[in-house]
Amino acid sequence: MPAEKAHESPGAMLDLYNHPGHLLRRAQQISVSIFYDELGSELTPVQYAILSRLAEHPGIDQVSLAGLAAIDTSTGATVCARLEEKGLLERRVIPHNRRQRALRITEAGRALLDQLVPGAQRLRERLLEPLSAQEQQVFMGLLAKLVHANNEQSRAPLAVPVADK
Repeated sequence: MPAEKAHESPGAMLDLYNHPGHLLRRAQQISVSIFYDELGSELTPVQYAILSRLAEHPGIDQVSLAGLAAIDTSTGATVCARLEEKGLLERRVIPHNRRQRALRITEAGRALLDQLVPGAQRLRERLLEPLSAQEQQVFMGLLAKLVHANNEQSRAPLAVPVADK
C-alpha cells in the first residue's frame, strides 16, 4: 500500500465530492443550467436531443428515435407528443405497422434548430471553458470512452443507427 494511502480513512474512498457519480450528476446540473441560459426555454434538453436526431433521420419511427437519443421509449413518446403540439414535428401512422408512427421535422422545427445553433455552440464553449484546449480533447475523449463502455448499463442505451452498423 503506498504511504499516502496508508493514512487515509476507509471513508475517503467514498468522499461524495470526489465520487464520479456525484460529479457527473453535478456536471449534468451545470450543463442543464447553461443550456437554458444559452438556448432559452423553447425546448428542454431532451426535446432538443430528440429534434436534432430527427433532423438527421427523417421518417424514423418513435422507438428508434428514442434509441438514437438514448432515452426510454415512454419518455420518447411523451416528448414527441409535446413537440407535435408545438408544431415542431409530425407523426404519421406507418401503413404496414399501424402501431408505429413515422416522424418528420416540420419547417418550424428545422427553423428553430437552426436558430439554436449559436446557443448550442456557446453551451459547449462555456462547459469546456475551464479546461485548456488539450484538456478539452482529453476530457471529451475520456468522457466518450466512459459513456460508450458503459452504454449497456444504461436504462436507455444509445442505439446505433442501422446505417452505422
